[in-house]
Amino acid sequence: MPDNGIRLELRIGRPTAPVLASYEVVDALIDLEVTQQDRERSGFQMTFSLGRQLRNYSDYWLLREGILDPPNRVILTIIVGVLVGVNRPIKRQILIDGIITNHQIAPSNQPGESRLIVTGEDISLKLDLKEKSTTYENQSDSQIVTKILQDYSQYWSKTDVQNSEYTPTKEKIITTQQGTDLKFIQQLAERNSFIFEIKPSNTLGKNIVYWGEEKRNITPYQPALSMNMGAFTNVDSISFSFNALNPTEPQVEIVDDINGQPIPVKIPSSPGQALASEPAKALRQTILRSTNKLDLIPAQRYGESVLSRFRENAVTASGEVDTVRYGHILQVRQLVGVRGVGKSYGGYYYVKQVTHRIKRGEYKQSFTLIREGRGATTQRVEV
Repeated sequence: MPDNGIRLELRIGRPTAPVLASYEVVDALIDLEVTQQDRERSGFQMTFSLGRQLRNYSDYWLLREGILDPPNRVILTIIVGVLVGVNRPIKRQILIDGIITNHQIAPSNQPGESRLIVTGEDISLKLDLKEKSTTYENQSDSQIVTKILQDYSQYWSKTDVQNSEYTPTKEKIITTQQGTDLKFIQQLAERNSFIFEIKPSNTLGKNIVYWGEEKRNITPYQPALSMNMGAFTNVDSISFSFNALNPTEPQVEIVDDINGQPIPVKIPSSPGQALASEPAKALRQTILRSTNKLDLIPAQRYGESVLSRFRENAVTASGEVDTVRYGHILQVRQLVGVRGVGKSYGGYYYVKQVTHRIKRGEYKQSFTLIREGRGATTQRVEV
């Protein structure tokens, strides 16, 4: 696939045993797109050229082989820095470990123009296939999450579940699951002001699971996105949007068990690292009506989660970077510095989404960055 020191490894096969794709399959691959997101499920799309082998005109050979049929597993790995004679460390990064969910056939009357389009979603799909109706008495949210994840242990190399502070008693509230494991785990994360993420590990076919507080540290940093900096420029385009209506202040109340009167709950400040020196003020208020039956601690945590989510996207940056010049795979759920765009919008941002677009001789990364306001919190960003 891509030249200029970038290589792609494609593994396809049964859900438990994907293997390196044959030369013929890789040669038929025209382009690839992988979208990684911070809170939603990541996905991929591969476009193949379809052709019939001379010895068998009855069907397209890629279809007859069945290797790209749902629900086969796909692991896509990018290797950066493989040019001979170039002094650059080799970096291996698994873009996605996922499951094929759909393929589309687009036949053509023109020779060589028939296409097979294969789409899929990341491995978290496995947790989102079966709805359940289950109750959990006298268990903390972290105990519940640990128990659920054990059912999918063949996909994990490491599970990191942080302790939740609150354990409800069945006299007060019984935690009930109505839906898939994935949606339920995400609900439990939200009410604790936690995040839930699954990302590939360095071991093929194994992933790292994290359920806990969001960690946003400037170090270890990603190389800065640079604009208008001559030879150091690595961004093809970038634009910024400041939407004053995005920040919202949630109002939280619980009900007194004795007299049934509402009690206002003060929401703690968001634990996220401040990225803007001038945070946008919330112009809107919203009422969280699902907190009235909660105790104080879970009500505070849920309000904190909502506050953080609405607060952090006042400023959005969108753009595209050439991976060969950048020399790095931009990571979601981490911070990245932006420089060369002025004081108001320079500084550090949280990477919300990255879309990798790969074809022969070209590798572009489109990105979406967010933070809570304008103005950098540091004089310079790491390069």
